[in-house]
Amino acid sequence: MEIELKYKIGSRELLEKIERDKFLASITEKDSAAAISMKAAYFDTEDHILMRNGIAFRIRKEGNRLVGTLKWSDRDTGVLGLYAREEISVPVADDSCFLSPDPYIFKDSKEGKEMLEAISGQSLVLIFETVFTRRRFRIDSEGTICEVSLDTGEIIAGDRHAPIQELEIEMFSGSEEELIRIGDKVAGAYGLEPEPLSKFARGRALAGNA
Repeated sequence: MEIELKYKIGSRELLEKIERDKFLASITEKDSAAAISMKAAYFDTEDHILMRNGIAFRIRKEGNRLVGTLKWSDRDTGVLGLYAREEISVPVADDSCFLSPDPYIFKDSKEGKEMLEAISGQSLVLIFETVFTRRRFRIDSEGTICEVSLDTGEIIAGDRHAPIQELEIEMFSGSEEELIRIGDKVAGAYGLEPEPLSKFARGRALAGNA
């Protein structure tokens, strides 16, 4: 289960202020900060079977690491900007998957088998991409372990582009209530608004598949 908060960031200057925030610094794990380049490609069938079944199929390059991910079953959290969904990830062999992804990389999971049954042998096509830099660090607050990410880049769907400039706080373990408390504290300090749409939803809309 992936559980995370997302917030819009209005400027690069504000992003840099959040990165230096004293409260976050006080709960940051030592030597956990890193900057990493991200490139992700999202796929579906020509007739959008995955979208209609609430499934996201993503191939992402995280630095030099390639990962395939399925996401599904968004839970209605009742909190704007708070996302909770199931996901599975597997390593991917090489960059060719960005041109021709192999859905059978998920064949060993129950959800992967259901996805393969849904697409019924159809090819997957690129819907949109994201390219961004992630500046991230890990925090520990009252035993709740989270990763804070500051993302800047863009969503690309054909010749259409949309900016990415956001804060994510993803909970790895602990209390959802503590995650929300952390998010509220940071958002209140900088006047941040929740991001009501995920990168996936924004990419779908940009591609005309909302």
